[in-house]
Amino acid sequence: MKSKNQGLTLESLRDEVIGIDTKIPLLDGTERRYVFLDNAASTPTFRSVIKCIEEFLPWYSGVHRGVGYKAVVATNVYEQTHRIAGEFVGADLNDNVVLFGKNTTECVNKLANRFSFKADDVVISTMMEHHSNDLPWRKHCRVIHVGIRPDGGVDLDMLKTEMKKHAGKVKLVAVSGASNVTGICNPIYDIAEWTHAVGAKIFVDAAQLAAHRKINILPNDDPRDIDFIAYSAHKIYAPFGIGVLVGPKEFFALGAPDLVGGGTVSYVGLDEVEWGNLPQKEEAGSPNVVGAVALAEAITILQSVGMDVIAKHEQKVLEYAIPRMKKLNGIRIYGPTEDVSNKVGVIPFNIDGMDHALVSTILSVEGGIGVRNGNFCAQPYMRKLLGVTAEEEKMKRAARCDNPSLPGMVRASFGCYNNEEDVDIFLDMLNRIIRKEYRGKYVIDSITGMYSTDGYEPLAAHRFRFFDERFVPTKSEEVA
Repeated sequence: MKSKNQGLTLESLRDEVIGIDTKIPLLDGTERRYVFLDNAASTPTFRSVIKCIEEFLPWYSGVHRGVGYKAVVATNVYEQTHRIAGEFVGADLNDNVVLFGKNTTECVNKLANRFSFKADDVVISTMMEHHSNDLPWRKHCRVIHVGIRPDGGVDLDMLKTEMKKHAGKVKLVAVSGASNVTGICNPIYDIAEWTHAVGAKIFVDAAQLAAHRKINILPNDDPRDIDFIAYSAHKIYAPFGIGVLVGPKEFFALGAPDLVGGGTVSYVGLDEVEWGNLPQKEEAGSPNVVGAVALAEAITILQSVGMDVIAKHEQKVLEYAIPRMKKLNGIRIYGPTEDVSNKVGVIPFNIDGMDHALVSTILSVEGGIGVRNGNFCAQPYMRKLLGVTAEEEKMKRAARCDNPSLPGMVRASFGCYNNEEDVDIFLDMLNRIIRKEYRGKYVIDSITGMYSTDGYEPLAAHRFRFFDERFVPTKSEEVA
């Protein structure tokens, strides 16, 4: 299946986004085009991705081991999607293997499970990390969390100090390519070189980086190469349940896979098992072939436009938005606001004196704008940015059953299709909120921490066929 996306531009790419012109009801009874500024959580998809899936589905079949015509076609396509996913991050597929999972979280857990950690081994991570690049390592060994600077960036001097201090015991350094909270990009190639100098491996969580910057993990013999990297399809315009893990073949060839069962073996006796070849050995069960096809098509679309072109455009949108936000009274932006050349399109903020959940709700109900609020699955980082002391944290933890509105932020995040018009709509609504010009009388639910207002029931009128209005979503402990 060959891509038909040659010659795409940023302008035509916006038209490719499914739902770009979807209108939603507002509190005042009117409708407005939905402005989606929640791309750091999950992106929409492209029309070409759906078309590609439709073209593939007549050939869909179970992959591997089948000799039926459709099985042969589907297997070939599925294997090519691995190649496309690996080449997207510059992987030399003679030395590296591409493994598919459900998402980045599952991929990180797989990697953590496949390391042979000893009791005194150390993983060095940072306070910036998403919980999914923190908690999996804690299951296996000691994790040292490097602190952050006042601007939200990782304290690189502290990182180098910890590496040298624990040289010989450091098994892995696990860092984000870009923060899902502030958008700050880490100098992953410098960190890789420092990591290799102390005899350790590096893992880069690229979930927030892959859609926004060109990535090249470099050859395995390069001192700055990235040993392991993971990213998710749902954050790069293919929300169909695929995560990607790339790493050295020699690493995954050793030992048993973390998940075993169908597809992972070449021979099974009552007392003996021989594991299969990569990548099948590490992809237990029937794989998500359609999700892999969607990922491959989304990648070809982004590459057709050009990752450097996308990065430049998103930088322009960010540089348009932040100075204008800073002019609004009572807005507190977290992370860098002057030189934003080293961050992707994420803006975390609060309005003085207002609950982050309330701000998010008003933006949606009265502005038709989708953002996200909460802790973004990065609670240690969030508390540090907010300046929450250890004593305050202890008190809030003790009271959280009675106080669902814990400290957090609002996050606006841009994709390759967002433009200055989207920013203007967002800023206009923010200004109305600051001036208390919103219409609704909002009430917080003491259990869920969610806000509602009388006269607004969008779910009853706008729902998908499987929506059941008897069950409405509630706010969970974490919001990714």
